[in-house]
Formats: sequence, C-alpha cells, structure tokens
Amino acid sequence: MKIIDSATGKRVDGLGVKDVKRLKDVDPVYGKAEKEAEIEEFSPMDPPEAYDDKASVLAKKVPVSHSFLLELVEEHKELVEVIKNFEESLTEFHETHYNFTQNINNSFNKFFRFFDDHISPHNRKEERYLFPVLHNALLKAGEHGTGKNPQTAVDLMEDDHIKFIQLAALCFNLMGLGSRLPDSQSRAMTFDLAFHNGKELIEMLRLHIFREDNTLFPLAQKYLSEKDFGVILQQLK
Repeated sequence: MKIIDSATGKRVDGLGVKDVKRLKDVDPVYGKAEKEAEIEEFSPMDPPEAYDDKASVLAKKVPVSHSFLLELVEEHKELVEVIKNFEESLTEFHETHYNFTQNINNSFNKFFRFFDDHISPHNRKEERYLFPVLHNALLKAGEHGTGKNPQTAVDLMEDDHIKFIQLAALCFNLMGLGSRLPDSQSRAMTFDLAFHNGKELIEMLRLHIFREDNTLFPLAQKYLSEKDFGVILQQLK
C-alpha cells in the first residue's frame, strides 16, 4: 500500500485492507441498520459515560487471568500505540491542509499494514474461538437481552468488527482517491471525508478495546469453565 501526494504523479492502487472481502457477505446498509436495531434492545456495554470508572467495576471484581484472555489484552496494548501514532499523523495531515509528508505517508502505511497483519487476525481469532462459546455461556447465565433473538455483549463486539472493516476501507480508498484528483477543491473535500472517517475509526477502536478489556474479557473469565477454555486452546493448535 502507498498513499502518496498527487504531486508525485503516482497512483494509489488496491484496497490495502484484506478483510474488505468479508463485506461481500454483509450488506453495508441493511446489515448495519438491522444490527443496530437489534442492539438497541440490549446495551449492557454502552453506559452513559463509556470510559467512566463505573464501566470497569466488573474488571476489578473479576480480573482476567486466563492465558488466552491475557494474550488478547497484550495484543490490545500494541494496538493502542499504533492508534496513537495514526491519530497524531492524521491530525497533522488535517492541520497542514492535507499535505502529504514522508512521515505522514509512512505513518499511514504503517497503520493500514498493521490493520491487515494484526488487527484483522486478532478480530478473527476472537470471532472464531472466543465469541461462539462466550455467547452460549452468557445465554445460559442469563446475561442477555429479551426478545425472540436475545442479544449478548458478544453481538455488539461483532458489530464493531464489521464497522472497523468498513471505516478502514473507506478511509484508505478516500485517501487514494484524493491523491489522484487534479482539482484542489475536490481533493480537499475528499481528504476531509477521509480525515473524519479516520477519526471515527480511531475512537471506535479505543472504545472497543476498553469494552473488551473491562467488560467482555472479565465476563469470559467469570462464565467460561476450564473445559471451555480447554476447547478454545485445542482449537488454536
């Protein structure tokens, strides 16, 4: 992936986000609307103040200790640093009226490579090994909403994963498109849209990490048995 100023004359080709192919199985409009309508029924992971200390009460009562969950937490720590660097470069990009410098270009490349190589595999690991068994455990424990198809905290996390792919793909492609536009006004408008989508992605990633570290993983620690974790570890081999 290369995001380069149009002044260089180089094109920006390719999506750069491998998991975008998963969007073929998800209607970007209907799927999102349907999911959000379902989530409104049960939102235990969406407190009035998402980052308030009250949101981490469960984590304090049930600290994460299983090796599989701790591994996911460690991967989050690495992601936090990458997000921070991406945000700093995105802000600089905006404040300099969307002027690509070598540092900004390198930072953007690093973030989208990290998305492909680390964030997406991390999400798939959660979706494939943790989410199914935790969803069933939460249903059995009564930690779910009401209705014909009860929702658990897992549903919200899965919804976030889909949105990450959408926003990352949109931000990447808008940057590439803006680099190729000859008209300065159109280029600025395109970069501005890319900037706002990038900022939304950053905030979503941070909130997602907070919710998983302080709510989802402690729930897993609380309700998954040693047998459940054993099944997960066996599948990972």
